[in-house]
Amino acid sequence: MGRTHDYAVTVRWTGDQGSGTADYRSYSRAHDVVAEGKPVLAGSADTAFRGDPARWNPEELLVAALAQCHMLSYLALCARDGVVVTGYTDAAEGTMEESATYGGNFTEVVLRPRVRVAEEAMRHRAELLHHEASETCFIANSVDFPVHHLPVVEVG
Repeated sequence: MGRTHDYAVTVRWTGDQGSGTADYRSYSRAHDVVAEGKPVLAGSADTAFRGDPARWNPEELLVAALAQCHMLSYLALCARDGVVVTGYTDAAEGTMEESATYGGNFTEVVLRPRVRVAEEAMRHRAELLHHEASETCFIANSVDFPVHHLPVVEVG
């Protein structure tokens, strides 16, 4: 059996505007995500659900978590295999579909990592390691929708 890791966060609703949740329009979706020793993350709902566009919503955070996990897995694999990465960005996007009743679900996330490696000889291995990174990413292994990868590897 493998090691286990525990993660603790507190989500604190800050959106009571005097009448609580008296009706759907009477309250703000504002909340704080707090973890010991870290800056507070200002959260809200998506604007489609009366959220504040200046705050992070859970859907964005899920897409960000997948992009971060892939990047961190990928960089570790590159370091292990002698592929020197000198730049990495990812313009990730996720698609969520609302159900006919309540709720909904993500149907896919597409990661678009743009990687810069130190030498041309590293390009092919750098391209291949994206597949392995997707298999080792803890977050991608925890979701039940496809996470696609459209990597671009540059040299320089």
